[in-house]
Amino acid sequence: MTSGPHRIVTFRGGVSCRRDARGPLGLTLIGWTSDHPDEKVSLAFSGRAPDTLPEVLEDPKVDRIAHGQYRIVSAPREWLVDAKAIHLHREISAAFYRAIPPREAPWSKRVFWRVVLALAASKWGKRLLLALRR
Repeated sequence: MTSGPHRIVTFRGGVSCRRDARGPLGLTLIGWTSDHPDEKVSLAFSGRAPDTLPEVLEDPKVDRIAHGQYRIVSAPREWLVDAKAIHLHREISAAFYRAIPPREAPWSKRVFWRVVLALAASKWGKRLLLALRR
């Protein structure tokens, strides 16, 4: 039974191509995707980067075409990458922190810092804070 290519990710816009010839991840693509436009994505390959791959790709698509073989397509060219594994990371911290509202600082802590900052703004207040520090 032969299966066709399997789409891993579809990037949109300019995508950075980072090479690391000495490290375990020979190629990392970093950019934004069309299916999750508010999440930055990095796709790292455990294999050597193609020599002809430019530093920036426009709207690339990455497909798994066979076990350990991947195709990067950025019109009008394509590149093959042999990799033992790939690592897909989605940066979801912005969406996470949008979903959870920030907690307001306790009243006592807000008053404390207002007093400390007010003291630090005056000459005699600085002396007082330095004296308290010793």
